[in-house]
Amino acid sequence: MRIFCKEGINYNEGDPNYDLFKLAIRCSAKRLFPNFSFLDAPFNKKFYREGDYNSEVAYMGCRTRVMANNYDPTKAVVCGRGNLSFTSINLPRLAIESNRDFDVFYKKLDAMMDLVSRQLLHRFKIQCSKKGRNYPFLMGQGIWIDSDDLGPDDSVAEVLKHGTLSIGFIGLAETMKALTGRHHGEDETVREQAFAIIKHMREVCDRKSAETGLNFTLLATPAEGLSGRFVKIDREKYGKLPGITDRDYYTNSFHVPVYYPIGAFEKIAIEAPYHDLTNAGHISYVELDGDTAKNPEAFESVIRFMKEAGVGYGSVNHPVDRDPVCGYTGVIDDVCPRCGRREGEPVTIERLNELRMRFPSVPVPCDCNR
Repeated sequence: MRIFCKEGINYNEGDPNYDLFKLAIRCSAKRLFPNFSFLDAPFNKKFYREGDYNSEVAYMGCRTRVMANNYDPTKAVVCGRGNLSFTSINLPRLAIESNRDFDVFYKKLDAMMDLVSRQLLHRFKIQCSKKGRNYPFLMGQGIWIDSDDLGPDDSVAEVLKHGTLSIGFIGLAETMKALTGRHHGEDETVREQAFAIIKHMREVCDRKSAETGLNFTLLATPAEGLSGRFVKIDREKYGKLPGITDRDYYTNSFHVPVYYPIGAFEKIAIEAPYHDLTNAGHISYVELDGDTAKNPEAFESVIRFMKEAGVGYGSVNHPVDRDPVCGYTGVIDDVCPRCGRREGEPVTIERLNELRMRFPSVPVPCDCNR
């Protein structure tokens, strides 16, 4: 669940729907949702046409974004399109194999992006071999752009070109640890090097779009499954490398590692520029301690800083507990502040944020990677 934030609509006092923005702040501070989609981010705002909902950039699942349309720029819209497929690259593995040599790393990265591009095109060719009758809802009901006149035996190849083919990535933080010994949250120089890597990946995607006339995009992969799977495979192959393979997960996409002590505003400032590069989807999280429902002003200050920093899609994680016996909701340690019941007597406290505490850079609930 998410809320659009837009100046002149709901973001500032005096806007016609400002009360809904304030209500969303209160709701998210208490129950984790909604997340916040910022239509005034430069890369979102350029598509916005007042009064046209089809130009309001939407984030599907937990972050997926489909907007620009290289195949037909006149139909750079939200509705009637989707991501055809995406494949994610294990950046830390490329870095480990490069032995701190950036030239080797970029050669490996280019080779991998070329392989992924060919794989995506192969899948696209298979999808394009289908007929209208293979997609009775999307094509038969005219849901997909330009599919209105398709017959049951007509090819869907042309209409599918409105979709996107995305190259994703995971573990930028561990990548920089492998290449430099520090991640992008720790060092300004490393931060510039990390940004250059993702900028290079975006440039490759743009070049593939120009070469094929299709929509190749770069995705900050959600990685609910890959975060653990990739590191497990790499630990077995390369051993337990400090700061790289010594945890149960790789850090989500371009995020600053959750274990690294950093202020909320600094974390946002570091991650915000990556949103402009990852045109297939992105999100930034901030972890707050305590009961944020008791301090909605502080919660709102974080959301507003995200907007001003140029974040496209953001959210705040915080503890949310519930006593199933008396129904109290809030931060509960060992004893419920309402009824005095201790943890486990007779049932355990519901930790609604349990997965976020285990994998804080992973949104919950979310099953969009399956």
